[in-house]
Amino acid sequence: MSGAEATIASLLAEARRRFATVEGLDDPATEARMLIGGLLGLNQTDFVLRGAEPVTRADAARIEAAIRRREAREPVHRILGHREFYGLDLTLSPDTLEPRPDTEILVDTVLPWVRRIVQQKGSARILDLGTGTGAIALALIKECREARAVGVDISPGALTIATSNAYLNGVTERFGTCESAWFDKVEGSFDIIVSNPPYIPTLVVETLDPEVRDHDPRAALDGGEDGLEAYRAIAADAAQHLLEGGAVAVEIGYDQKLSVSQVFEEKEFSLSEARQDYGGNDRVLLFVKKG
Repeated sequence: MSGAEATIASLLAEARRRFATVEGLDDPATEARMLIGGLLGLNQTDFVLRGAEPVTRADAARIEAAIRRREAREPVHRILGHREFYGLDLTLSPDTLEPRPDTEILVDTVLPWVRRIVQQKGSARILDLGTGTGAIALALIKECREARAVGVDISPGALTIATSNAYLNGVTERFGTCESAWFDKVEGSFDIIVSNPPYIPTLVVETLDPEVRDHDPRAALDGGEDGLEAYRAIAADAAQHLLEGGAVAVEIGYDQKLSVSQVFEEKEFSLSEARQDYGGNDRVLLFVKKG
């Protein structure tokens, strides 16, 4: 179809038709609307009311290139370059894990703790280990103006994106970064330590869907032979960076509640709260110091 002939409706139909032939794309219609809507700035109503509108040759070419990328199993939000998370608009890059809706449960779990600490002390300090886009830390300080956060990541590129996302979402003055492997270069103590660490066993990473395996950073996925390496690193040093009355909250894999709990219990933490994701799987664990 040439750019001169293209309309919003015809391009939507073309994308839906082609996505229906791609193995692993289970909802071609939704995929097509998300992609074209994101590229052209359209909402659901626009597709109904403006379907007959012509699309410029330049926009048609952009859409064609994006369709090809999605046919190759590149995620829609990576093609668009950004994703919504907990009301924030976050820029993505090859250096960052794409934040997913299940991680919002970690924010939901931690936010009451942050607010309680603010009520008691007037402020709260948050440490986000493996911050990536900054999603967790930025969501927490956006929701609680008295909180400040430091995002830690081993990737300088990720920290650049997190800093940019802080600016784009209006919380620059309350967000800082630290390039570090877990706690290695972290200084000071915090009221809340949060992390969505790599937790997938090494041999399992290669079996993941192409959208994850080929586009999320390997370092953000691979949790070592048993998937627990990051939790051991966090549990080993968390106590010396946690203020009195503080908590450590982590996202986990669906089958890791017992094993991760044991890792933290061996370092004198006790499980205070556990939350499940939208599919009913264990997803978030929150620990406090014993005693």
